[in-house]
Amino acid sequence: MIASLRGRVVSLDSSSVIIEVNGVGFRVMLSTQNLASLGELKSEISLLTTLIVRDDSFSLYGFASEQEQRVFEKLLTVSGVGPKVAMSALSAFSAEDLHRLIMSEDVTRIATIPGIGKKTAQRIILELRGVLDLREAGEPGVPSHTAAGNQATDALLSMGFTAREVSLALQGYEGDANNVEALIRFGLKRLGAS
Repeated sequence: MIASLRGRVVSLDSSSVIIEVNGVGFRVMLSTQNLASLGELKSEISLLTTLIVRDDSFSLYGFASEQEQRVFEKLLTVSGVGPKVAMSALSAFSAEDLHRLIMSEDVTRIATIPGIGKKTAQRIILELRGVLDLREAGEPGVPSHTAAGNQATDALLSMGFTAREVSLALQGYEGDANNVEALIRFGLKRLGAS
């Protein structure tokens, strides 16, 4: 299995990039967010990859982080969600935002993803709400499925911080996970805003 690639970008289009690794070109499907963040042609990049094998094709899907890859692979376990729809979800929302939408059971916003209707959105929430965890194994952090964790996250996002900044800022919190104010203060201190 091809777990990662490091090489030069030789071409790209609206949904994929070709990376040359030791003279071999690999076409890797990427989210629009990752495509937009690529450097110029000939620049060197590293990606985590997931190989999808079908009867008639082998397709590589690329990710900038383990979180993205984890969300993609978990989405594939949901009936009715294939790799194109899972990549479409990561194009519409960051991994952290998707995680938050699933945990807060936001059917309406998940259903806005191309290829996902209301029923599929409900199925994604039902099947992934209890199993999707973006933290690294053994990494301390706020249980994002708690009401207080969601409220603190929403409050920090409303202050203009990105989902990634908020997620990192709340990691390592060891106080009362149900105290929203303490969570926000902890996050602001880590973000240098207090």
